[in-house]
Amino acid sequence: MAEKKDSIWVKSIPLKEQIHVIVTLIRTAKPFRQMFFWALAFGAVFALLQAAAPRIIAYYMTDYLQQNNHVTFQVMLSFAILVVVIRLGQAVTDFLNAYYFTVAAEYALEDLRVKVFRKLHTLGMRYFDQVPAGSLVTRVNNDTASLADFWRFFMELTFVAMSMIGAYVGMLTVSVKATFLMLVFVPFIIGSVLIYQRFSSRLFRHMRERLSHLNAKIAESITGIDVIQEFYQEERFKKSFAKVNGEYFNARFRMIQADALLLEPMIDLLLGAATVLVFWYFGVLSMTTVVSAGVIYAFTTYLNNIFSPLESVMNLFSPFQEGMVSGYRILGILAEDTDAPKQNETANKIITEGKIEFKHVDFSYDGQHKILEDLTFTANPGDTVALVGHTGSGKSSTINALMRFYDFQAGQILIDGHDIRDIKRDDLRQKMGLVLQEPFMFFGDIASNIRMYDESITDQQVVTAAKFIGADKLIMDTPDDYHSQVQEGGSGFSAGEKQLISFARTIVRDPKILILDEATANVDTETESLIQQSLLKMRQNRTTIAIAHRLSTIKDADLILVLDKGQVVERGTHDELLKEHGRYYDLYRLQGTQTDTATE
Repeated sequence: MAEKKDSIWVKSIPLKEQIHVIVTLIRTAKPFRQMFFWALAFGAVFALLQAAAPRIIAYYMTDYLQQNNHVTFQVMLSFAILVVVIRLGQAVTDFLNAYYFTVAAEYALEDLRVKVFRKLHTLGMRYFDQVPAGSLVTRVNNDTASLADFWRFFMELTFVAMSMIGAYVGMLTVSVKATFLMLVFVPFIIGSVLIYQRFSSRLFRHMRERLSHLNAKIAESITGIDVIQEFYQEERFKKSFAKVNGEYFNARFRMIQADALLLEPMIDLLLGAATVLVFWYFGVLSMTTVVSAGVIYAFTTYLNNIFSPLESVMNLFSPFQEGMVSGYRILGILAEDTDAPKQNETANKIITEGKIEFKHVDFSYDGQHKILEDLTFTANPGDTVALVGHTGSGKSSTINALMRFYDFQAGQILIDGHDIRDIKRDDLRQKMGLVLQEPFMFFGDIASNIRMYDESITDQQVVTAAKFIGADKLIMDTPDDYHSQVQEGGSGFSAGEKQLISFARTIVRDPKILILDEATANVDTETESLIQQSLLKMRQNRTTIAIAHRLSTIKDADLILVLDKGQVVERGTHDELLKEHGRYYDLYRLQGTQTDTATE
């Protein structure tokens, strides 16, 4: 499978962008800076204790053991207690450093995940039209989780930095010349880190890309299993999966090879070279002066304190790269400016009657190609206006503009004589009821799906709404009536049953305006009859805008608009349009409906 050119995993994030991501992510953790401060403070204390322990042991070896001084039991006990206290202090400060850093990082991740989730709910429908839902789920859940490695890398990095500083300070107290000699290895340490980072990051991104293709292949196979079996495609998919799986295996294998070659062996090589140099230096020095065993012990211990933590940091370079990419994607959402259409700052009007007026409205999704052009019509309070036309004629776009899912570019939309932008957003949503062609049901029970988790709506109102639209009998036939469990999406309920519950969800708010997106399109004939009766009751004393695919359902509409390429090409009642023998007449005949002889 060829790599996707636009995949974020195969793109190289510029250094400037990486710095921006790091700085921004650190800023997002500002509310938890106190915990990060304590983590760093305990890390600094750990580094000091780590530097002190070898020096104390070296002093004991040099001044007591090597000098043949009489070592009393009290002296031995004192040094033993001192070393134990230092080691206990190291254990405690190491624990507190890791604890505070990890807790602070988890709080930061939780806070960032909430911010991303909230940001998504401020974005306009245009954004969700362009970005797949699966991608957004990945960003909110997986990408934020990947940032845990980002913070763990910084924890290890600060730990290593303080350990190295402490070790070099400890070396200076033993031998200044030998310490400066050890500085020779600093460029080699930095170089080895950069070499590993370069190779591991590139291999890791390649491995993640292969994993993405593997997951896509698995998802495709599971989702389309019925089609695969129907057309005897099992063998082809097995071979295709084996190929993608092999590519992922090879990518992982190259990653393992890079780790095996550049990780532990490189650190061991540098440590070995540094140890040899230490022995060489003190060996030469011993020819002219006495070199104590304690000094050599301290130096070799400090060397281990410098090189040993490097391995854990280098191990985190690849996950850090994943965290960097995840942070880049997350910040992309937070910086997204495709916001939902905003009301005017002084918006304070409310809907009282439900009169709708479109005046010369132009609408476009991309700002270039008009979907609606000079759309003009009026729906008086209590009237039903039906929108008819082929796919792409502008029916749904009219609803999108009226519901303020998208902003229109020219003209006016008035409700009760007020510009729609001057109406309170809450009142706009409260007084307009939308019934979709494919209603969605949320995890919970039937009652919560009707009240939509609005606790101000009482149980009695829920029951009244269900009875009003004829869903009460259906609900009472379920095992726990209004408290019967509903799975996500409403699995276990038929399309008609879900539609009736969505009707109750709409009617319980007693909207002034009702918007119907072909509410009977996906139901059987028997259920359609029940739904039509419910719709008739719902429409009473409410202004209704209905998208109609089945023309037989809108015969009683007060006004029918026939749209084509965003323009009204015919308007009138059902009987008036049939008499014209125009597009509506052709659509009506195309659906196999017998026209009334009086209109022939």
